[in-house]
Amino acid sequence: MSRYAIIAGNGRFPVLALETARQAGDEVVVLAIKEEASPEVEQLAKRCYWISLGQLSRLIEILKEEGIGEVMMAGQVKHAKIFSSIRPDWKLVKLLASLKQKNTDALIGGVAQVLAEEGIRLADSTTLLKPLLAGAGVLSKRKPSAEEERDLEYGRCIANSLAAMDVGQSVAICDGACVAVEAMEGTDAMLERAASLANGKPLRLVKVSRRRKHLLFDVPVAGPGTIQVMQKAGATAMAVDAGRTLLLDREAMLARANELRITIVGYEPEQ
Repeated sequence: MSRYAIIAGNGRFPVLALETARQAGDEVVVLAIKEEASPEVEQLAKRCYWISLGQLSRLIEILKEEGIGEVMMAGQVKHAKIFSSIRPDWKLVKLLASLKQKNTDALIGGVAQVLAEEGIRLADSTTLLKPLLAGAGVLSKRKPSAEEERDLEYGRCIANSLAAMDVGQSVAICDGACVAVEAMEGTDAMLERAASLANGKPLRLVKVSRRRKHLLFDVPVAGPGTIQVMQKAGATAMAVDAGRTLLLDREAMLARANELRITIVGYEPEQ
């Protein structure tokens, strides 16, 4: 039996991770982000502590009280929350003041450094869900058309350039043109905006991972909800990074994609 903690954000990611941990008989303490996590995580944890996004000191305090030296991040925390009315504690204020930039790498990388200084290791966030990482090649029944493949390749060039600058992980392509890029609003909102600009023409969604060697945080995810948003937006194809993108509820996601004749392709990530 292993013992560790999970910092739970939103979405299905933390729920699936906790279900896997329970099946393995692991003892998991959950630190659930009040502004993000689902109440469902509390039912799956050995113990659950609800903390605000700004309570870095309290997070460290709980981990030390529990005697836990390893923690993993599971689930999204919307970057835009940093600019909301959430009040950071003194430790987070100190960290934010030390950062030259407040992008994802700097913010979460800074938190990881603070944890390390306290003797707490940040673990690979996909540790419990490795089987759900996307493979390479066509993952759906339908292969992309020549036009879709052209748009996906073009989108990957743009998305990888943006990801390298830590702007966002997704772009929407339409007829050889980039109509929307993701920033702080998230993929779903970006797709909705793209649909309003495409005038009914089919969109292609491209998601990429950062050019990092680790998967400690900010791992791209897609699931049945992504497919539903794609259908609503008129997106017919999606590209993801193989080995670095989690396909949550994978079977249900692919079944729905096949039903809607949406093609999904895993590409080898750009190094």
